[in-house]
Amino acid sequence: MARFIPALRGAAEILLGKKTAGRYLTVFPDDVFLVSYPRSGNTWTRFLIGNFVYQDEPVTFTNVESRIPEIYLFPDRVLRRIPRPRMLKSHECFDPRYKRIIYIVRDPRDVAISYYHYAIKIKWIEPEYPIEKFVPRLIDGEFDVRGGWAASWSDHVMSWVSLRSESDGFLFLRYEDMIQDAERELEKVARFLKFQLTPERISRAVQLSSADHMRELEKNEARQWQLTKNTRQDKPFVRAAKSGNWENVLPTASVAAIESAWAAAMRSVGYVVSKDIVPNSQPSTVSLANNPLAEKL
Repeated sequence: MARFIPALRGAAEILLGKKTAGRYLTVFPDDVFLVSYPRSGNTWTRFLIGNFVYQDEPVTFTNVESRIPEIYLFPDRVLRRIPRPRMLKSHECFDPRYKRIIYIVRDPRDVAISYYHYAIKIKWIEPEYPIEKFVPRLIDGEFDVRGGWAASWSDHVMSWVSLRSESDGFLFLRYEDMIQDAERELEKVARFLKFQLTPERISRAVQLSSADHMRELEKNEARQWQLTKNTRQDKPFVRAAKSGNWENVLPTASVAAIESAWAAAMRSVGYVVSKDIVPNSQPSTVSLANNPLAEKL
């Protein structure tokens, strides 16, 4: 009997609304999900879409959860009361109940750096903890299990790309493409959501979602936002907001470990692995060569 007590306690917490929704979310057929592995640009995408969709008031850290809420911050009973159709942020690996998905992927070598600093911010590791020791734990999925979405970067990405890329209800976005041309990528989102496109509306949304603007908002609102109010205030949530930063920051051994573990998945979504680079060539962080998703982008 004792072995069933934790499960019964968990079920009771869900029924009483004491546990956040997460994987136990009630999913409706008209829901739209912004899905990504952590630290891949999901919050930035929420700002971009929110500032495009909502014209009454710009998105801030104090109102983003009322516009596009995160499923790990609220009980299911609260999220069920949101007017439909809902748009929700999720870090879940493949869930067959999700029918309309905007999926954001980011180079895992940059993800590792961002995740490392975020782990310090939320006090999972100490500030002096070496990133060389953090990366193997990240590859093993230790922090993902702790976070509740239980899938490493490779498993997460491939679960969605393999099972949903042929669906009309699946939009694939690449963080690096968003950095390069946010207006172009936001136009893809607008078409996916069937919103009327206007250059002025797209441009306004991009300006209101710039990294500099988000950093200023964070300075004033970090203690009010549910995701950051109980975290280290000396560590920013919005950091470099760059692509390819790993080339200058991530130790060589950590790069090798990530590429060794996730090379197949990286190539499948267009990322260049170091050993594939031809000597004396001009390497690029992202390549669409031999990418099965290329025709869909």
